[in-house]
Amino acid sequence: MRSIFALLFILGLFKHAFSEEGYCSAPSGLSTEAKSKPLYWKVDNPTLSPVHLIDLPGFTRSVYKTTHALISPESHVYGPLPDWSDTTGAYLISPEMGSHFLMYLAKLKDNSRSGLPLPGVERFIFVLQGTVTITNATGVSQLLQVDSYAYFPPNFEHSIESDALGTIVVFERRYSPLANHIPEPLVGSTDKHPLLETPGEIFELRKLIPTSLAYDFNIHIMDFQPGEFLNVKEVHYNQHGLLLLEGQGIYRLGDSWYPVQAGDVIWMAPFIPQWYAALGKTRTRYLIYKDANRSPL
Repeated sequence: MRSIFALLFILGLFKHAFSEEGYCSAPSGLSTEAKSKPLYWKVDNPTLSPVHLIDLPGFTRSVYKTTHALISPESHVYGPLPDWSDTTGAYLISPEMGSHFLMYLAKLKDNSRSGLPLPGVERFIFVLQGTVTITNATGVSQLLQVDSYAYFPPNFEHSIESDALGTIVVFERRYSPLANHIPEPLVGSTDKHPLLETPGEIFELRKLIPTSLAYDFNIHIMDFQPGEFLNVKEVHYNQHGLLLLEGQGIYRLGDSWYPVQAGDVIWMAPFIPQWYAALGKTRTRYLIYKDANRSPL
């Protein structure tokens, strides 16, 4: 009898997931309110967040396994970031789970200011909401808006500041040096990058970091139209850290299949089978970290 009730409960969750009100629903059209929302607004305002789960105590889509993790927004735990001022952060991927990089969300407000990474650690930031100002050691400043990013090489003095509410996603990892190759700081925005060829695939791809040997990882922006999917069921040595920026779909990780939506974060260990298909009536866009240019040895 217990197993029957458990099965009915699970089926009920999937019915909710794919119903008009569910987190993988296909909306009949964009409302006037939705059209007026800023880019990536749903990362901070997911369909399933703590405020929407009052009647579902204990429910979460988050999963942690030795080969992968899905961290959904209702599970995010924010606290003060070390050496940052007036900033809270949620660590989503860290070496404690088996990764060799750190990924976290930082929520900025009036007078927020970043600290520096640890010695030998490089940093990449991507603006999800609001605007931030980055400043280097010589006092040169640049304003970053939504969909803009910056890369800071290891031991590169800089600050990230905000005078209003904003959200950024941050990646940090200990740099793996290569003789005669020195990474340079970078600033850019997604729309300034050309689409790259993807032989055998139909998704759209942009790479935000140069592919030269000086850089030991890259950040890709990948776009899928509804119904599109990865042709290759990937299995490789690279680790991934993924943030779904827009849309919804199904992600296969190993032998598990997960409904996912904007705001979800996924960690993929080396050699975990992985595959994605986009659902709904709007595009999927995700940002994904990937190791690059270094031997696995």
